[in-house]
Amino acid sequence: MADDSRVTELLLSLRAGDREALNQLLPLVYQELRAIARQRLYHERPDHTLSPTALVHEAYFKLVQLDRVQWESRSQFLAIAAQAMRQILVSHARGRKRLKRGGGAQQVPLDESVPMPAPQADRILALDSALERLAGLNSRHARIVECRFFGGMTIEETASALEISPATAKRDWTLMRAWLERELAESE
Repeated sequence: MADDSRVTELLLSLRAGDREALNQLLPLVYQELRAIARQRLYHERPDHTLSPTALVHEAYFKLVQLDRVQWESRSQFLAIAAQAMRQILVSHARGRKRLKRGGGAQQVPLDESVPMPAPQADRILALDSALERLAGLNSRHARIVECRFFGGMTIEETASALEISPATAKRDWTLMRAWLERELAESE
């Protein structure tokens, strides 16, 4: 785990406008981001075209472009990185689904087609849709799921990032896991 005080110091420098701080920050959190990406991609199909390194680099590219964020802590940074990874995975799944629907593919008569299992893209899109509905009901609950599922953050890290107590984060996470299971089962 990166030295929290150094990460916080760099985030505060970044908030003050020091763009070089982001270049110093990346090496401190890179392994954590790769672990989060590896964990997220572990749940994907084996032939996923994104590697953990590619996912981290795309997320980093998104983070570099954020000028309005008031960086405060390592937990907040990881929560925003988790959100960026979610957006990348959802975008990738939508692109994959678009290709599945015939985007530039050769037309094959139905009698020659090979049945294929439901792709992982459908699962990610269903999860994203459920999170969008949840955000409409309770944005904090949606952020908890995002931090825990996409960010691989602990209850304590999630609580810190969202400025709530660990007990509240744990209680909400337990409730949201049950809600998500029900929502995803209904979408199948």
